[in-house]
Amino acid sequence: MTKARLLRLSVVLVSIFMILLIIVYWDNVGTAHFYLHTSFSRPHSPGAIPGITAGEDWEALPDVDEFLAKLLSSSLKQNSSISQKTEQLLIQSSSKPVVSNLEENVRGYDWSTHNARNSLDQEKLQIERQRTLREFCANSSFAFPTKERSFDDIPNYELNHLIVDDRHGIIYCYVPKVACTNWKRVMIVLSESLLDQGVPYRNPLDIPREHVHNTSTHLTFNKFWRRYGKFSRHLMKIKLKKYTKFLFVRDPFVRLISAFRSKFELENEEFYRRFAIPMLKLYSNHTNLPTSVSEAFGAGLKVSFSDFIQYLLDPRTEKMAPFNEHWRQVYRLCHPCQIDYDFIGKLETLDEDAAYLLQLLKVDRLLRFPPSYRNRTASSWEDDWFAKIPLAWRQQLYKLYEADFVLFGYPKPENLLKD
Repeated sequence: MTKARLLRLSVVLVSIFMILLIIVYWDNVGTAHFYLHTSFSRPHSPGAIPGITAGEDWEALPDVDEFLAKLLSSSLKQNSSISQKTEQLLIQSSSKPVVSNLEENVRGYDWSTHNARNSLDQEKLQIERQRTLREFCANSSFAFPTKERSFDDIPNYELNHLIVDDRHGIIYCYVPKVACTNWKRVMIVLSESLLDQGVPYRNPLDIPREHVHNTSTHLTFNKFWRRYGKFSRHLMKIKLKKYTKFLFVRDPFVRLISAFRSKFELENEEFYRRFAIPMLKLYSNHTNLPTSVSEAFGAGLKVSFSDFIQYLLDPRTEKMAPFNEHWRQVYRLCHPCQIDYDFIGKLETLDEDAAYLLQLLKVDRLLRFPPSYRNRTASSWEDDWFAKIPLAWRQQLYKLYEADFVLFGYPKPENLLKD
């Protein structure tokens, strides 16, 4: 009799512990919109409401995952009314945001209108992009570093680019130099992760740039371990199953040109000290360099594009530290062969893709995506930028970024890789 009572007591205590764990999780993160707000997520049958409880996809989840998922779903109804009120407030956002940041004023925006329906068949485009990605991820003859590892094998620090919005069930993997500043702004508005005088931001362009790139502003996967300990991977997998996951990519070589322009052609103290000084010493044989970027620029000491390419190809670079995120390959930032993305956008079709994605997420009535910069780095610039780069270097550089070209359907730049 005593043993039976002890057993029942143990079961009760364990149950209470798990419920308290979920309550703590809920209070910290919230899952007001654990149902997907889209109709295109692959794990669900067309037309069905992507709820948590049913579906063959959940049968493969470990018991702990399923238990957590069911408990999380129990609070959906009580949180939905709060979310609806917030959405009503967000509807009041301006259709043409007021530009308040110096950088945006200087660079300028392209406010020209775009008709996505007439220019592209977005649905077919997405099917083709996802098919290309899946085929090469499954192709055993196409190899690149980290391709074969599982999601569990990805170190926690490599998950820092996956931003989570629990309110709308969205995961965005940001890629620097691919409109990530404005997509981060959109995520801040949707998740209400940043307040202005006690009120959530409603207009993406009202959010100061310094706040956008502050890591404390966003909930990312790499923060889960600190919050949830051993349950962090379980929770990540639940969200990866149920949330809509998207990323935006760009022609890899053009992205490198854009990174070079913004970090080495403009005065940037951090990048001058961390990267420009070593490059100037190693590849331009400069000594006794100024300690500040303004002094260096005043003396005409700037990193050349050739120096930058040498730095990327130098085997010593990665031995010292992983590539900076601004030129790190997309497959290393977003793990596209381990994470099944629902939407793949491209900077080359940013306006159309962004408008279509916001419609699919059913948040297009809450905000509009900020317009493109007028002076955005163009693909047509490649020939000029790489004209003075030796052919052998260009070929090595392509091999370094080949996975990004192939996985995301960018054609091989044959004109740069041949005499």
